[in-house]
Amino acid sequence: MSLEVFLYNLHYDIDKTKPSGMAVDWEDGPLAYKLYRGLPVVPLSPEVPLTLEGSEAKLLPDLRQMGHFLWHVFGLTQLSQAVLASNSMMQSMGLLQLYRRFAPSGGALYPNELYVYLKIEDLPAGVYHYDVAHHRLVLLREGDFDSYLAQVLGNRYDESACFGAVFVSSMFWKNFFKYNNFSYRLQGLDAGALIGQLLEVAKRFGFASGVYFRFLDRAVNHLLGVSEQEESVYAVIPLSLDPGIYRVANSDESEEMVSATELCRRLKAVQHDHYVRSRRVKEFPMLIRMNEASLLESLPSIPRIREEKIVHGEDSVVALPRMKRLVYDLASVSRKRYSPDSDFMMSKVSQEQLALLLQETTASFKYWNDIDGGDENSVPRVSLYVCLYNVDGIPAGAYHYDSAAHALRLIRNGDYRLQLQRGMPSDNVNLFQVPLCFHIAGSRDHLTSTMGYRGYRIQQMEAGMLVQRLLLTASTIGLGGHPLLGFDARLCDEIYKMNSQGLTSLIQVPVGSYRHSPRLTGGLHG
Repeated sequence: MSLEVFLYNLHYDIDKTKPSGMAVDWEDGPLAYKLYRGLPVVPLSPEVPLTLEGSEAKLLPDLRQMGHFLWHVFGLTQLSQAVLASNSMMQSMGLLQLYRRFAPSGGALYPNELYVYLKIEDLPAGVYHYDVAHHRLVLLREGDFDSYLAQVLGNRYDESACFGAVFVSSMFWKNFFKYNNFSYRLQGLDAGALIGQLLEVAKRFGFASGVYFRFLDRAVNHLLGVSEQEESVYAVIPLSLDPGIYRVANSDESEEMVSATELCRRLKAVQHDHYVRSRRVKEFPMLIRMNEASLLESLPSIPRIREEKIVHGEDSVVALPRMKRLVYDLASVSRKRYSPDSDFMMSKVSQEQLALLLQETTASFKYWNDIDGGDENSVPRVSLYVCLYNVDGIPAGAYHYDSAAHALRLIRNGDYRLQLQRGMPSDNVNLFQVPLCFHIAGSRDHLTSTMGYRGYRIQQMEAGMLVQRLLLTASTIGLGGHPLLGFDARLCDEIYKMNSQGLTSLIQVPVGSYRHSPRLTGGLHG
């Protein structure tokens, strides 16, 4: 199968991404977290703060603060037990017990891992893995890697002004065992949701952060000691107290440009033993092929991706009221975030609620990255569309949200709940009980024309980042949202007339009021 066909099937023909009649071996499933063995460990304080309202960091963080930071980004936060009677597959598993985190993940499988390079007090400088299961750091390499990391990123940031960097990786088997090749799409979206949570947590800790999507992959994987046959880094996020480092970080000029192969020769290879639990790990050749096709051997230049402004008819424009930016406790909102299944409950949505939801989601999504650099006028590569029903003062219909004008632009009148429901292969969500059904849209070629196959995973990550902002904002105003990939992208593209815009629907997110389903939940914190 060609890679072009593979990406097409991931988006438009999901049934072809896994063998017919495939049975998931739940008893031999992997752990949702990576466990290293035989390496030095550094325990982190379990007494994490239960509020995160934002502050300006004056001094470099210590080990205790970094532990709090990592827990709020990706730590185990909640134990949930339930029996989902509406799902026959889950019924066969008996009691469903899940360890939750603040960022959502498809099937709660969490295919991503966090690594950190830290230069802080109370801790030897070096590269560590965040051991989620034990809330501790595992030392992978000790030493100063400023120069190495600077070259990994193409000398495009001031490493001396940073106290560390976070690496977000995807571990292929962790959700391939359930979703087969479709897991490739999920891994990018899950990584994006995680990055979205990380950037929001960084704001509360007073850390300046930016996302590097382009780097020398093999060199960074070599630094961490991970095998590209099972795992690869998707994004690098340096951390600093000085936001000014990102204003000049996108310069293409450098004193020395090296290849990934050359850089790897400068650092001794390391191999670490880790435990995944599965006794039989199946092969995933298409995921490896896609990953290899996405790797960068060198960074000769940084392309500027210019997305055209979306233009729809001006027949009906609904100007939304301007709202004050939300100020909220991120920790409380993250704990409260809920993904309703059959728990949605129809209620009227006010224009003020909708305006706040749209305005805050898009405003909080703005972030520095190495594609746009410091261009504040760049057009976002992902955007919001929504099918509305039962919104006060706004006719039911399909709309595009124009964030610059803070207005909804009507594309089609009508109630589209029946069509959207028919487009879902599973009946786990009743869209007739949902007033807002969002679709995040992006380039139909998935950025491959400008970024190659790496563009696909960048697009999925940005979609996941926007999803997390949408979910957090919904939670803040008392609503729930459920990200769904089980939907008919062709149908949604037709509803919104996206083909003429060169766009496609990337993910579906119903949002509305809900009642809690019967389940036992408990917080996992000190």
